[in-house]
Amino acid sequence: MVLCDFHTHSTASDGSFSPSEVVKKSFDKGVKYLALTDHDTLTGIDEARNMAESLGMIFIPGIELSTSHNKETVHLLGFFKGDDYKNIELNNFLQELKDNRIKRAEEIVARLKKFNNIEIKVEDVLRNGKDTIARPHIAKTIIEAGYPYDYDYIFKKFIGDDCPAYIPANKMSTEEGISLLRKYNAKIFLAHPVLLKKISVHDILPLGIDGLEAVYALNTSEEEKRFRKFANKNNLLISCGSDSHGMEDDGGHGSLGSMSLDEENLEKFISAVR
Repeated sequence: MVLCDFHTHSTASDGSFSPSEVVKKSFDKGVKYLALTDHDTLTGIDEARNMAESLGMIFIPGIELSTSHNKETVHLLGFFKGDDYKNIELNNFLQELKDNRIKRAEEIVARLKKFNNIEIKVEDVLRNGKDTIARPHIAKTIIEAGYPYDYDYIFKKFIGDDCPAYIPANKMSTEEGISLLRKYNAKIFLAHPVLLKKISVHDILPLGIDGLEAVYALNTSEEEKRFRKFANKNNLLISCGSDSHGMEDDGGHGSLGSMSLDEENLEKFISAVR
């Protein structure tokens, strides 16, 4: 088994480490193969790539794209070959997603004041997220403003899916997400299939994915075995990911340096994405 991680997040989206820190911390724990996959943005890639190259690591430019299929959120991991991630049209499209997220944050902030008597500034929310603004940035701002709540309580009571202050994200369909990534020569993987609730990998397979994140930090051994079997049966590549956001003790993600993949599947993965 080889230490590797193809699902990580930095301050370019909702992680707590800078792109270069993600790389350095992974390297220090023995990781030789790494991808940065921030949510709906590629702005951290160059920084991470430069650090990885200086350390002699194999680095894969990546992204985690938020999509929707049959009313369930589906996250796609896209891994780019060479410099395809720098395409201007692609990055302009991602900028539009960023702008829409900011508008959503503004609406949630207004609703928090109206329905929950929680008053925070949009400017403070934006300071907590370098590029991809999401609900964790709003939760962090609420805590920093001095309100006596933790993340779980804020999501459960104020900004969770069924709360009055919640505004649904305007996600593209999974078909659209796959088409977008395919246009820019990315290999497309279904992220953390274990987290799907209403649908399953069987529903996503016909849409045209290349691989499956069969090895995931929150899988049980039985779940990993099941996803590996599914991938092999359907001729899908296998990836592994911690989904690290830098907050290793939050219970919802894995930690940098905690993942490994067998040499056979690692070789297939690297050959496909490079």
